Amino acid sequence: MSDRLGGIAAFVQATESGSFALAAERLNLTRSAVGKSIARLEQRLGVRLFHRTTRSLNLTEDGQTFYESCLRALKELETAEAALDSGRQSVSGRLRVSMSIVFGRHCVAPILLELARRHPGLELDLSFNDRPVDLIEDGFDLAIRGGSVADQSGLMIRRLGEQRMIVVASPAYLARYGTPHDLADLAQHEGVVYGRGSQIKCWSFKGPEGRLIQQEVRCRLRLDDVEALVDAALSGAGLGWLPCWLIAPHVKRGALVPVLSPDFAIGYPMYAVWPQSPHLPLRTRLAIDALAAQLPLRLSEMTANHQAG
Repeated sequence: MSDRLGGIAAFVQATESGSFALAAERLNLTRSAVGKSIARLEQRLGVRLFHRTTRSLNLTEDGQTFYESCLRALKELETAEAALDSGRQSVSGRLRVSMSIVFGRHCVAPILLELARRHPGLELDLSFNDRPVDLIEDGFDLAIRGGSVADQSGLMIRRLGEQRMIVVASPAYLARYGTPHDLADLAQHEGVVYGRGSQIKCWSFKGPEGRLIQQEVRCRLRLDDVEALVDAALSGAGLGWLPCWLIAPHVKRGALVPVLSPDFAIGYPMYAVWPQSPHLPLRTRLAIDALAAQLPLRLSEMTANHQAG
């Protein structure tokens, strides 16, 4: 392909300059290289492009037709490059993004809304759903997902940050049932847990040498909404295993108290996932870059409070 383009470049320059020598000078090549490139082009096309004499270089009829076609093609390339360059200065078009309900509303949407404010031509179509979507089939440009993201054909992945999970309880609950200090103590306590259908999400912790420990918790309350879990923990219904960013305001005012050592806290990576494409639209790339730059700050805002506790 590069040889084909080189032959066309040499042909156009030779036509416009009127000689192989001037074409070679403009292309920073030798006269021989230009001559050989055009000869290969003529062989591939099966036509003669120039009438050559010792004093002149003139297009044949086929050469004139091909030259005009080359000019149209080069003009289209210039227009495409100009459009891309303009797009770098002005972001426009619709961006469809899928995200989980609570995390999306609190952490992702504010970043994207600020991006849209800075780029008036950008249109946002944000979908909040806790169920996974098929980006390609459902027509999404980007999805924000947490936990384990398996490699999938046709998709690209970029890590955006880490969501830390800790165990908290209300002061009233701890005054009544005591404070757990180790994972083994959790067996003596009631938890409020996340569950959907017949599946209950185990609590995960970091064990010795970073080993993952999954802990089942006794519970009477099972909810499929994270904010409802926070409300249940605030009411004193039990211990809650919740993301730091979500409970930060309640910890700050003393309504929830972190328990267990910070060493047990585990983090779940958050990812941007998008359909693979030879040319990623500028609006998608800017959204991913903005999330990668700002999400870690939002996700770690409560780390200092937890460590202090």
